[in-house]
Amino acid sequence: MDHWRSHIRTDPEICHGKPGIAGTRILVSVILDNLAEGFTPGQIVEEYRPLTLEDVRPAIAYAAELAREQEMIPLR
Repeated sequence: MDHWRSHIRTDPEICHGKPGIAGTRILVSVILDNLAEGFTPGQIVEEYRPLTLEDVRPAIAYAAELAREQEMIPLR
């Protein structure tokens, strides 16, 4: 699922090059943190007006791809 590639951008001049939603200064991590706290995509969009619902799913897809690529250390 590569549809996130057209939504997620990194630019050293914007937010220190951290992955963010294209055309905004909203970081992928902000979206993921809000989801982890229990906010719905609709609530996140209400809180961060430049976002659309179509921006939330690519942030999740981006994180999923990163998780697949990382070797995880087993938790005990």
